[in-house]
Amino acid sequence: MQDAAQKPARTAAAARHPPRARKSIGAVRSPETHRAILAAAAEILDEVGYTGFSMDALARRASSSKPTIYRWWRNKAALIMEVYEDANEAALAGTDTGSLRGDLISRLRGLWTWWDDSWAGEALRSVIAEAQLDAATLDELRNRFIPRRSAFVRLVFDRAVARGKLRDGPGVDIAVAQLVAMSWFHLLTRRLGEREAIEPHVDAVLKGLEADKAYRPPVKQKPVKGT
Repeated sequence: MQDAAQKPARTAAAARHPPRARKSIGAVRSPETHRAILAAAAEILDEVGYTGFSMDALARRASSSKPTIYRWWRNKAALIMEVYEDANEAALAGTDTGSLRGDLISRLRGLWTWWDDSWAGEALRSVIAEAQLDAATLDELRNRFIPRRSAFVRLVFDRAVARGKLRDGPGVDIAVAQLVAMSWFHLLTRRLGEREAIEPHVDAVLKGLEADKAYRPPVKQKPVKGT
């Protein structure tokens, strides 16, 4: 039997989210419908999290249909990855502190806080878990999602390169991978509260870049004839 106390809550939720009337344009992805689905998905994630999220609830909230949703996203994980990226861009505007170290620390702190204080951390952990069991989700995560999210950190290094404070090269790619991996490690092990770990990791990465800049590969000596 349903709890009677839940009925007013559902009624209030329905009032807050009235059906959205939109024009259909057939098999072509309607920008309006696309935005409505992403917005509705973000609302549901904010209310019930990833584990409580369902395509049925999404279809109702977005005034869409499950066939339409599955035509545009192969599964729940693919949809959530797009919702995550859409929300990430809105929630984490870049901070320009004037220094590479300051920018990296600010950006990572903002990311960890967003993961910890919103639905985003649970959603990303769940998508990573699903990717271990589904080849298509793993392909999307590894070949498209991770490179795009790594660019979120790479942008800070690119800004330093543009200022003339850093030399671009393989060392920068390694530095980006190290900071992304460190952040995801803290996400997956639920250690996002350890914000004090950010600064020493950033310092270690920057120290490595300084060493890379000063490094000169040894000159290979030509063999002396007759020896």
